[in-house]
Amino acid sequence: MLERPWVLPTPAPVTRHYLPISIIAALVIAAVIYWRLREPIDRLMRLGGTVAAAVAPRMLAVSTFLAGTILLFSGATPPIGDRLHWIDDFLPLPVVEVAHFFGSIAGVGLLLLARGIQRRLDAAYVLSVALLAVSIVFTLLKGFDYEEAIFLSLMLAVLVPNRRYFYRKTSIIEERFTRTWIAAIGLIVLASVGLGFLSYHRLPGEMFWEFAFDKSAPRFLRATVGVLLVLLVFAAMRLMRPARISPPLPSPDEIARALTIVAKSRDASAHLVALGDKSILFAPSGECFLMYGVSGRSWVALGDPVGRVGDWHALAAEFIDRAVRDGAWPVFYKVSRDEIGVYLDFGLSVVKLGEEARVSLQEFSLDGPQRRNLRRAWRKAVDDGCTFEVLDDTAAIERVLTTLRAVSDAWLASKRTREKSFSLGRFSDDYVLRHPVGVARKDGTIVAFANVWPSGCHEELEVDLMRFDASAPAGVMRYLLTEFMLWGKNLGYRWFNLGMAPLSGLHETLVAPLWYQIGAAVYQRGERFYNFQGVRAFKEWFYPQWEPKYLANPGGAVRPLVIANIAALIAEGYEGMVRK
Repeated sequence: MLERPWVLPTPAPVTRHYLPISIIAALVIAAVIYWRLREPIDRLMRLGGTVAAAVAPRMLAVSTFLAGTILLFSGATPPIGDRLHWIDDFLPLPVVEVAHFFGSIAGVGLLLLARGIQRRLDAAYVLSVALLAVSIVFTLLKGFDYEEAIFLSLMLAVLVPNRRYFYRKTSIIEERFTRTWIAAIGLIVLASVGLGFLSYHRLPGEMFWEFAFDKSAPRFLRATVGVLLVLLVFAAMRLMRPARISPPLPSPDEIARALTIVAKSRDASAHLVALGDKSILFAPSGECFLMYGVSGRSWVALGDPVGRVGDWHALAAEFIDRAVRDGAWPVFYKVSRDEIGVYLDFGLSVVKLGEEARVSLQEFSLDGPQRRNLRRAWRKAVDDGCTFEVLDDTAAIERVLTTLRAVSDAWLASKRTREKSFSLGRFSDDYVLRHPVGVARKDGTIVAFANVWPSGCHEELEVDLMRFDASAPAGVMRYLLTEFMLWGKNLGYRWFNLGMAPLSGLHETLVAPLWYQIGAAVYQRGERFYNFQGVRAFKEWFYPQWEPKYLANPGGAVRPLVIANIAALIAEGYEGMVRK
């Protein structure tokens, strides 16, 4: 038989069945490693508990990234010794070409999937297992790299028994790649290209089309083009990925169920669930719920869970689990200090948002020197012909609804703003008809109004909409709120909630965390953007008790994005943030 001119002389005869037997042996070794290590790994993970759950995905992400790096570097370097001579005896050239090409493709695939492994994506786990399995075969077919095959087999054996850590049902295409991950993947790909050029010294363009057993350089060029195409397609798919699907808004029946719980709650702001603009998550008992909105990657729960305190921890856990499975950041906005431990238990970062003003109605009156300025403002409004009335039934509110809307529209126009959402009420007929409305009249005409949320057990009243038109006398809202507080006191309510003063109570000191220093600086110097100090000064007229409110979120570099997402929720989009 004539020797083929493109094959170098074989240094030593080998059996024709050596490579197939080696492939089978490698797969058997992988299976043996898996079965031998499965129980020890399971015991180690059970022993580690939550520590293992936190560490295992990160370690597996590192090993997956390392496997991809090995495959790329292997495809960029010549085969070891004379192993191609052994393959030449019984494998056709197309098999070697395909194995080399797809081995490199599998390498870049593992680099991309390592991010999904770190983020606990179920799809990333399945694809990584599949790529590691086929990569074992590719490494043997392309150049009999049994060292790589053994290493990949070990990685596969460690990855397979850890399926339970990969539970998030989301797509790797939708997963956010940080700058660190992008830089790491880019660096490995560039390093493999550079390694290939150093290995083969000179690579003329026509070599790309050469196919021969001893032509490893063209195989490297073709594999590199394939790798770059994979990255280009992946980037294009991410740019064209569909918008994230938001949880459905509640049905009228669900809102009615929630309002039944609200009627017994001590938190008056829970009435915001009546707006219907937030999704609702009920506890299994049906006696507790949590309302939340979705903006960007943030799932933002408004306040603490509402209802039976015994369900709070489990409900918060379910909310966090659902957000994480969707690839989102779980956020709790305006939570109280009494239950901060619930959020700290889940590893969230807690920072102060501001302070909420609550007036003790049992102690409130217009008597005494402390409230003489408030008493003067109240008396001036009375002298100007103002009267006050609370409309607490639907029929009475309906009769003046058109007038209330006119006052509201005039107020919005004068402030050059529009209706907000999420954590604030808005003027809509159905919403205004639900709650008591206090109106201030001047000479018989309504010039100002405010509505309040009454909590269960007569714990508190919280003011929501506060609006007046141009004909209202100065200080009319102080008069209206004073009358509302006296009305609530007569009905036996304990507190009157004036709402939050954003960024109030943050201390600007050298030892304060960065968020507190920034917040305090904005509070002191940001009046041109928002009347931070004016809001607090207005509420100080009533000598309230200030109670802190907090934001529980993943923290770190994520926090500015979370704040932006919350602002967009309240403004009904990022456009609303700009347009007020």
